[in-house]
Amino acid sequence: MSFFTRFACAATLALSTALPTFAQEDSLTISIGFGPTAEIPDPRASYNGWISNQTGVTETLMGIDYEMNLYPRLAKSIKQPTPTTWRVTLRDGLTFHDGSEVTAQAVIDAITPISDKEHAGHNARVAKLLDLAGMTSDGGNVIVFETNSPNAAFPWTLSEPAIAVLGAASEDFPINATGPYVFKEAVPEQLYRVEANPDYRLGTPGLEEVRIVVSSNPSTAALAFEAGEVDLVINYPETDFERIQKTGAQGFSAPTARLYFYTVNAASGPMANPLIRKAVSYAIDRQGIVNAALSGVGGVPAGTIYPAGKGWAADISAPYDSAKAETLLAEAGAVKEGGTWMLDGAPLEIDIVTYSSRAALPPTAELTQAFLGAIGVKANITVGEWGASNDAIAAGEADLFLQAWVTTPQGDPGAVLETLLKSSGGSNSGKFSNARLDELLEQGRLTFEHDARKAIYGEIQQIIADEAALIPVFHVSQTNVGVAGLSGYRVHPTETYWITHETKLTE
Repeated sequence: MSFFTRFACAATLALSTALPTFAQEDSLTISIGFGPTAEIPDPRASYNGWISNQTGVTETLMGIDYEMNLYPRLAKSIKQPTPTTWRVTLRDGLTFHDGSEVTAQAVIDAITPISDKEHAGHNARVAKLLDLAGMTSDGGNVIVFETNSPNAAFPWTLSEPAIAVLGAASEDFPINATGPYVFKEAVPEQLYRVEANPDYRLGTPGLEEVRIVVSSNPSTAALAFEAGEVDLVINYPETDFERIQKTGAQGFSAPTARLYFYTVNAASGPMANPLIRKAVSYAIDRQGIVNAALSGVGGVPAGTIYPAGKGWAADISAPYDSAKAETLLAEAGAVKEGGTWMLDGAPLEIDIVTYSSRAALPPTAELTQAFLGAIGVKANITVGEWGASNDAIAAGEADLFLQAWVTTPQGDPGAVLETLLKSSGGSNSGKFSNARLDELLEQGRLTFEHDARKAIYGEIQQIIADEAALIPVFHVSQTNVGVAGLSGYRVHPTETYWITHETKLTE
């Protein structure tokens, strides 16, 4: 009898508070680690738009496919007549859940509150991404966006779930959107429930109801799955992923854009030397970390910041080569004495900081410590909160900061790189600075032709690798588990979508 089976009763009790009503036939119950923040969570505020988008309630003007390519979603086309002007033409025949027409003015009315500090839909993060100077309608189905400055990422920004196309709210349709499912109720941090939209333009949804229940502990969610209380678990424990599939369950695993990586202290200490940074990178057995920390199914080794083979990723590997690491240490002026590398007459030590809110972070740091120790470099680890870790490396009190980011949350390569590695980047806590990288990041924002832009970001990725501007470790894979009859479901690389109109349960 497995661990999870032995404690199935405990799962039932633990989840009872998150299940206000019982699941129905043709109903899919999904367990996730976070929940709605209000009884009617405005999709534009905070990160509410993600759950409404993931459950098929809201839709955006643009979308990102499973290969991380941009495509028109509610938009029929997008054109750029000037560097700061974008014309978005809506698809014909779009309607909101209440049957009213989706017009250009309705889109403008939905987006305007994002920048209004007094509105419940205000979202400073998204307002900054949009950087709008104004919006006007040109006829009934064309929205003209004016940005404050040229920004090639703008079409990608329109895929952000918070920029949901919404109509006027009512008692019957408090979230009046366009997707295959209609919002019905939410219980803060417990439940998000939707029902099928029979008039959906792409066809009748395959489910009558979708229920999102919250379990912050993946093990508890796994217990509930084995007890038959949920049909799909997002982020199933990696250690039990192989076993549960032998019971007839379906395993869904695919790399995402969430990268586990080291920010380097490029301003002081040993990591200020790019040779030592590269030595550390060569010393890390990334596949070994994936195997040990993620049971071999929770991620793939990363050589660059984007998932290999998708979207903007360059063909750059990060080989494990301990001999090369030691050669680079010698080139950096270090001397090995009695199995220990010495630098400037003292043992070479590297201070690593990380945080514990993601389970794989501490073991990844510990394994890095072991790999460095194997070549004669001592590493010290401090596990705290994200903020404290960030402050430590910003203050020069740490050499490496292990963290996890979604590197292309809107599919575009620019925003995260600009904040992490641009000299003036808001999250460049390691103070890395490279004039050519800054120049290329600016070019990337101002270059609108796709192939030319991809070449720019290819060069950027090569500089990052050559300079070890940051040290990628792995792209985490979502390991999700569903019941045997679930179809029409895939893991999306940006974690943006769960349910489509094609998702269904069959016997």
